[in-house]
Amino acid sequence: MTKKAVKLWDIEEERKFFKDNLKNVSPETLFYIDPEHENRYFAYWPRNYRGPRGTLQSRNSLIGAYTETWVKNLLDPIAKANGYYVMNQVVCGEIGLNRMSPADVAIVNSKKNVYSPEDILLLVEVKMSIVWNWEYIPSENAPVLRPIGDFTTHRGRPGLLRSDSMLKAIGKSINIRVSSFEASHIPIIIIGNTPITRSYYNKVDHLKKAGIIQGFYSVNPHPLDKGSSHKLNIKNTPGNGFIRIDNYSELEKIITPLLSNTHEFFSAMLPKTTLGKIIEIANKEESYVEKAKKFLELIRGDDDDQKEKNEDE
Repeated sequence: MTKKAVKLWDIEEERKFFKDNLKNVSPETLFYIDPEHENRYFAYWPRNYRGPRGTLQSRNSLIGAYTETWVKNLLDPIAKANGYYVMNQVVCGEIGLNRMSPADVAIVNSKKNVYSPEDILLLVEVKMSIVWNWEYIPSENAPVLRPIGDFTTHRGRPGLLRSDSMLKAIGKSINIRVSSFEASHIPIIIIGNTPITRSYYNKVDHLKKAGIIQGFYSVNPHPLDKGSSHKLNIKNTPGNGFIRIDNYSELEKIITPLLSNTHEFFSAMLPKTTLGKIIEIANKEESYVEKAKKFLELIRGDDDDQKEKNEDE
């Protein structure tokens, strides 16, 4: 794909977030005020801070809106190259995406206000936040934004390092999967800008293997000032449930196959005898595609003849 180079997330993108928002909101909306250090402004409480700590809720909605738009723009060249569109806040009632809980980002085949499952090629949940710590230094002439350390130097747990972010992403994905068989062909991915914690390595690999979520991806190649070789900055988990994206072509190679609309999620808990009968019946079909279709029909109970057989037995 020949196109203008597309940047991934980095420290300068965070600087841009603060500069853009400081045009419209006060510094107190974006930064903590540290009374122990002459009321200095920090994006996160420093590691050595021992005073009272609050939670800066006002920044969450701003960074959420910023990163959802940023991810839309990130995926736009890939979608256009395949004849599709990228949209924010996508609503599709059949698969549990309503106006109170829409998809953060989706690649779709047309531009609409409300979508049907057939319109959606890919669903993306965005779990990104401020990664580095920043100090804001007020000045009448030119206020200064100074990065003062990566996430190992402050008390915050940004992005995919937060257990609540991971659980929300997993919960929403499962809700989509169980809402209707109409969601079975739609891949779901999670995009963040940090690594994940070790306690989630096996979980994300199992979610990928089970087909519930097709992957957790960090689009921040260098989240640590210590360099990419640091043990916390993993490239991927053993089963590739999490992958750190290091360049745009890598992202393109991951996303493009997901748009083929040939995937199918399925799940069941059946007696082995029933499962064996389903496999035997499906195997009588001529082609691999027809075998797969018959298997899915039977495992979902869509085949009336099989229903009657099972009831008789």
